[in-house]
Amino acid sequence: MDRILFSIVVWMGCLPLWGQASFSQIDSLIAKMLPEGSSVGIAVYDLTAGRTLYTHQAEKLSRPASTMKLLTAITALSRPEADEPFRTEVWHDGVIERDTLKGNLYVVGGFDPEFDDEAMDSLVSQVVSSSFSVVEGQVYGDVSMKDSLYWGSGWAWDDTPAAYQPYLSPLMFCKGTVEVTVLPAALQGDTAVVLCHPRSSYYELDNQARTRVPGAGRLTVTRNWLSNGNRLLVSGNVTGVRKETLNLFDSSAFFIHTFLERLLARGVTVSPTYAYAALPADSGKVARLACWETSIQQVLNQLMKESDNLNAEALLCRLGAQASEKKQVAAEDGIVEIMKLIRRLGKNPNQYKIADGCGLSNYNYLSPALLVDFLKYAYSHTEVFRKLYKSLPVGGVDGTLKHRMKKAPAFRNVHAKTGSFTAINTLAGYLRQKNGHEVAFAIMNQNILSAARARAFQDKVCEVLIGK
Repeated sequence: MDRILFSIVVWMGCLPLWGQASFSQIDSLIAKMLPEGSSVGIAVYDLTAGRTLYTHQAEKLSRPASTMKLLTAITALSRPEADEPFRTEVWHDGVIERDTLKGNLYVVGGFDPEFDDEAMDSLVSQVVSSSFSVVEGQVYGDVSMKDSLYWGSGWAWDDTPAAYQPYLSPLMFCKGTVEVTVLPAALQGDTAVVLCHPRSSYYELDNQARTRVPGAGRLTVTRNWLSNGNRLLVSGNVTGVRKETLNLFDSSAFFIHTFLERLLARGVTVSPTYAYAALPADSGKVARLACWETSIQQVLNQLMKESDNLNAEALLCRLGAQASEKKQVAAEDGIVEIMKLIRRLGKNPNQYKIADGCGLSNYNYLSPALLVDFLKYAYSHTEVFRKLYKSLPVGGVDGTLKHRMKKAPAFRNVHAKTGSFTAINTLAGYLRQKNGHEVAFAIMNQNILSAARARAFQDKVCEVLIGK
C-alpha cells in the first residue's frame, strides 16, 4: 500500500514539470529578447484542463491595438440576432404611374462594410428592372442609423488619408476608399499611367508622375486631405508598379454620388442632385425596391484576417443598434454592451477603458487577463466560437499571420488576432499544444519601438507553449 501511495505521489509530482520548464523558458525570453525600456503582459489558460498555465503582469493595463477587435466581435456574436445579415436597401414613396415614379428614392444604409462594386451594380440593376424609368422626385441617402461622428474617439487626425482610417457612415461604398495603381508608360519621360478603382466622378485625378525620371523625385500618392478635398495627387518618378489605397472624404456622399451616377448611366431619368433624409416612418406609404445583403461571417472574416477597422466599427454600431433598439446609434451604444459582458465575466468594467471597436484609438486600455477571459467565454459558447475561430488568422497560412510562424511547431497551430501601432504590438487567440490541449493566450508588448522584435518574441512564446 505504501509503495502504491509513493508511486502516485511521484507521478503527480512529475505532472507539472513540463509546464514549469516552459514557464522558465518564457521568463528567459522576456529577459533576453525584449529591450529594457519595454514591458509585456502575458496570460495563458488551458481550456482543456480548465486551469491557468502562466501569467506575467496579466492584470496590467495596456493598449490593445487591434486585439480590441476580439472584444467587439465576441460581444456581437453573443447577441441572439448575431446571424442577421448587413442590409443596404432602396425604397420609394409616392406612386408609380405608367413609367414614372411620382415620389422619391431612399437608399437606406445598414453600415455594410463589404458593400463593393458588385453590390452597387446589383442595387442599381434592381432599381432599373422596376416598372418605372422616370423619377419625378429626389434621390435621398438615409444615414440615420448612426450619429454624424465619422471618426472614433482618440483617432489620430493625421492618419488620413490612409485607408485604415475610414470616414464612418451607414452608407459605405468600397470602404469609402479608392485604389490607385501607378505604372510606368512605354517611353521614358512620358506621363505615368494611373488607374483608379472604383471609377466615379466623385473624385478627380491630378497625375503629375513621370516615367523613369529620377529628377521628378520620390513617387507620392495622396489627396488634398487637409482641405477635405477629393483630388487625388500622383507625382514623382515611376519605375515600376505601385498600388496605394486612399480614403475619401465623406463616405456617404461617395456612395450616393456613385449610385446616382450609375442610375443615370443606365437610362433612368432623375434629378442629378441628391440629398439626405430618413425613410418615412409610415410603412404604408413606402415600398422596398432593392436589397443587398452581406453575411456576418463575411464581415467577420475580413475584420479578423485583414484586421479591418471599418468592419469592426460597423459591427460595434450594429451591436449598439440591436441591443438598444435605437433608430440612431453612437459608438457608445456598442461600447455599453461590451462593458456589460465584462461585468458578466466577473470583472469590473470601470477598471478598463474602451473608446472604439477596432483598437485604433490611443484611449483603449485592457489587460491580457481580460482578453483571455473573452476568449474563454467564446470557447464555451459553440456558436460564438465556431464563427470566431473560422475568422482568425492562422499561423504561417493567411491574414496578418501569413508571413509569421512558417515553421513547426507554431505553423498552423496558432489561430490568433494581431495588433500593432507605434510602440505597441499584441497577439491574442488560441493554440493547440503538443499534448492536444487547447489554450487561450494573450501577449501585450508595450513601449517597444521594434515591431520585429516584439513579433519574434511572441512567436517564440507560442512555440514554447505548444512544445516541441
